[in-house]
Amino acid sequence: MIAYLEAKRAGLFKKPHWANNILAGIIVGIVALPLAMAFAIASGAKPEQGLYTAIVAGGISSLLGGSRLQISGPTGAFIVILAGITAEYGIAGLQMATLMAGFILLIMGLVRFGAVIKYIPAPVIVGFTSGIAIIIWVGQWKDFFGLNPALGATHFHEKVWNLILSFPNLHFETTLLALLTLLLVIYSPKVFKRIPSPLIAMVVVTAIQASFNFKGVATIGSAFGGIPQSLPAFEFLPIRFSQVLQLIGPAFTIALLGAIESLLSAVVADSMTNTKHDSNQELIGQGVANIFSPLFGGFASTGAIARTATNIRNGATGPLAGIIHTITLIIIVLVFAPLAAHIPLCALSAILFVVAYNMSEIHRFSNMVRTAPKADVVVLIITFLLTILTDLVLAVNIGVMLAALLFMKRMSEAVSIKQQTVEELIKETGNAHLALPNNVAIFSIEGPFFFGATERLMSALEAITTHTDTLLLRMENVPVIDATGIQALGDLIEKYQRNHTRLILCQVRPNILEKIERAGIMQKLGGKNIIDDINMMHLS
Repeated sequence: MIAYLEAKRAGLFKKPHWANNILAGIIVGIVALPLAMAFAIASGAKPEQGLYTAIVAGGISSLLGGSRLQISGPTGAFIVILAGITAEYGIAGLQMATLMAGFILLIMGLVRFGAVIKYIPAPVIVGFTSGIAIIIWVGQWKDFFGLNPALGATHFHEKVWNLILSFPNLHFETTLLALLTLLLVIYSPKVFKRIPSPLIAMVVVTAIQASFNFKGVATIGSAFGGIPQSLPAFEFLPIRFSQVLQLIGPAFTIALLGAIESLLSAVVADSMTNTKHDSNQELIGQGVANIFSPLFGGFASTGAIARTATNIRNGATGPLAGIIHTITLIIIVLVFAPLAAHIPLCALSAILFVVAYNMSEIHRFSNMVRTAPKADVVVLIITFLLTILTDLVLAVNIGVMLAALLFMKRMSEAVSIKQQTVEELIKETGNAHLALPNNVAIFSIEGPFFFGATERLMSALEAITTHTDTLLLRMENVPVIDATGIQALGDLIEKYQRNHTRLILCQVRPNILEKIERAGIMQKLGGKNIIDDINMMHLS
């Protein structure tokens, strides 16, 4: 409960902070209302399950998370994954996968895995986020235009083609209501600056549909029978070992994406408020939230960047706003649930159109394509296309793998080995008496001595002629060495010992010295052939 305890120590629960946090919590709760229902429907769940998720996960993560301003709940990033899980395993499978993902996130936080998640490269994150946005946008065409596409398509391009073929039969009234919702979401903030635009759009369009009852316009009532005017009861999920084995992959996918999104959201909150979150505690908080969410009828949740930003912009300073956000949603469910039956599905689809546009980060994507190195652009495009055409897991795995290979290539190119002359050494050390006889060669290695650079280093040393009596390797600029580097160093020692050439290691860092000692290199080389300073050796 780091965020809660820090906020309490900072006095953020005292009366002077009540007004701002209560107002921010109410506003972000209202913002969460249409989004939670829209994300639930798009994920294959019932609209009330999205509200239950926002209530349970939002409250728990505010108390137990590592960011005092984080707002959690259903998010657009999850739609693609959750919809696929629901389609294959049903809502019960989705809830079990969520429960498993919660335990995975909890373990990730306990073993301090939070820092590792931050190392996923920007091209991979932007690529899969933009890809998800495209899938969400296309996935909402059906309800936005009132289409009835042919069923059975499994691949993205097949679904798009079926939707295009059904456009001649779009529903006119549904499309008009959707366009009105879209316009209100985009332009109402210019007039009503303090009222969330999705709420304005949803209320206006719902009132129109309730008044005129347009035939053929799908609503929450016609599709789901409305929303229960009650809160869900706690209920244990039935656990079957065979189902757990089937859901290991989906659970890890939910956990990975949830960790990425939550930590990204926490970073955004830090940048807006000059605070610092605890990434490991945030994973723990999200883990507990995802454990309890399905036990109360919900599904997977994560930190929501847009809602967190809304929370901060409206004056939130601590977890109290997140708690008020939860209370606001509870009151809405208990008091206003019957009115939700009139909400048109096309209105929620229009809201998701805007969510998809914001998720796409089109300006960041295009800027990266224009300005990033070509290799990074390739990673970006491949991750983007794989997300759309295959699935998110494959896209992230391949994207990270390509980025890692690219990083290793760049690191190997940054490693250098150069021979130094006596004049260079005298100038560097300030020792005018330093001599470099003809039978001594001095080389300086700069950069990590790892598997990606070993071949280049060894090739450079091959140029040393057999009549060289002594080879001095300066290693002060070698920060790390891996198993391949240690093995290459051992092979080098054996080679020069066979040629009766003395090998001396100079200025070896303590961390590397420890590794080569543990590997037996020091015994093979001899302690007298490892020196701390080049001035300690008389080269004559």
